Parts: sequence; structure tokens; C-alpha cells
Amino acid sequence: MTSAFYRPTNWLEPTDWVTIFGRSAPVEIDIGTGKGAFILAAAAASPDRNFLGVERLLARLRKVEAKVVRRQLNNVRLLRLEAGYFVRYLVPIGSVAAYHIYCPDPWPKRRHRDRRLINPEFVAQMHRTLQPGGLIKFSTDDRDYFDAAQVVFKASRLFEETPVEQPGAERLTDFERMFVEQGLVIHRSQWRKL
Repeated sequence: MTSAFYRPTNWLEPTDWVTIFGRSAPVEIDIGTGKGAFILAAAAASPDRNFLGVERLLARLRKVEAKVVRRQLNNVRLLRLEAGYFVRYLVPIGSVAAYHIYCPDPWPKRRHRDRRLINPEFVAQMHRTLQPGGLIKFSTDDRDYFDAAQVVFKASRLFEETPVEQPGAERLTDFERMFVEQGLVIHRSQWRKL
């Protein structure tokens, strides 16, 4: 593997997972890949699944890519793009096994809350692109954001809340590790497509 980056040939049509990964396997999407701790651990532990990391910051993705190539994780691809656009336009209907959204920017100021990733439109787009029974796994250290996200998921009536699987230390994101070390609580929820 020389590169883990995925660059769409068409920015307006749904992606073909087999073309991207070179094989057919369940696809899990890590939104806000950050420094890559979660996606690297998950891909190594589940070589029978494909993982796509979506991140806006190129510098972060380059560092993750170097680790992916060094570890020869052929089941990982990385994409630099805004998550809302990606899910709306590039993810095929009913094609995703799971979305992982861990510690997204909480936009704590009241005037910025419309920038939060978890909103009715984005939740509806994830529902459209998930397979039957597909999962959304969400975490945040911000209690206000967690409560607001819970309201959005419940109000959508598109998902049922399911018991949360507590991740092992190796599957924590870098932000989650940092927050835990600071003594903060990580709030988690998991939602299954109805």
C-alpha cells in the first residue's frame, strides 16, 4: 500500500465501496478521524471490515495515513471532506454498517449551536445510508451536547437506542483519552436503524 487516501473521481455521485477498498466487506465510517487512534485500532482488530476515516484537517489525515501505510492496514481509506456533504452526496443508500462519531466539536456557545454535527438533517442522512439494523455510535464529553443529540435522535423516530458497548482502552480516541485523564465523563449512546 502506497497511499490510504481516497479521492473521488466524481464529487456528486455515490461512492462504490468495492472500487475504493478493492473488495466487498461491511463498511464502517469514522467521522472526525482526528489523530486516528480509533480507526487504527478498529481496523487492526477487524480485518474483515472496511473503515473509512473522514476528516477536514489535512495535517491530521497525513499523520494517520503514515500510520496506516506503516502498519499495512489495507482495510482503511481516508478522505478529506466535510462530513455533512460526504454523507449526503457520496455515501450510497443502505450501504454503511456503522457510523462512529466520537467527541465532535460541541460548539458550546449558544450562537454557534447550529454548527453542531448532530442535527435533524444529518441524522436523516445517516439513516438513509445505513444498512437495515446499522448503528450510530456517538460520544462526547459535553453533557449539553449529549443531551441535545439524544433529543435529535429520539425526535427523528428513525432509530432505537441500544445498550452501549464500552470500548477498551485501545479503542479510545485521543480526545477521549485526554478527557478521561482530566477526570471528565465521556457520555455515550448507540442507535440502531429502525
